Amino acid sequence: MDNNLQLRPLEKEDLNFIYNMRTNPNIMDYWFEEPYTTKEKMNKEYENSLNSDSHRSFILYHANERVGYLGLFDIDKRHRNAEFAIMFDPAHQGKGYAAQATRLTVEYGFNQLNLHKIYLYVVKHNEKAIHLYEKVGFEIEGELKEHFFVDGSYHDALMMGLLRKDYNNE
Repeated sequence: MDNNLQLRPLEKEDLNFIYNMRTNPNIMDYWFEEPYTTKEKMNKEYENSLNSDSHRSFILYHANERVGYLGLFDIDKRHRNAEFAIMFDPAHQGKGYAAQATRLTVEYGFNQLNLHKIYLYVVKHNEKAIHLYEKVGFEIEGELKEHFFVDGSYHDALMMGLLRKDYNNE
């Protein structure tokens, strides 16, 4: 585990960093969104999000360098659950940051937001990501047939979840 990883809340000066990832098709395919946005749209989304409690967005740092973007989205205060998502700058992929970054975010969700459950979606053929999420404690809860349209075809997806009581027992 690399103790040099840190989460910091998203700031306006981080938007160019995120823009570069959100316009990269190789990254956005795994976020199940098209790689299309504008800096102006991102600025407006950021400004609108300042008064919202529906998500927590973070920049992941390693040794004072931005390496990724992650967060908890669609936070449901009544049912106390949220969706987890993560993306890394291509220059920092494959360096072993994902498990600890996921744990940092999960711990924030459980310990700061008092969430009961954190869930995510992953394409079924992304075995590396599935293994990583299982390593953190997520379990497969269901399969969604041909749920995401990526790179010209439909792909099955898995919904994975992690309950607070199960995470704390690890």
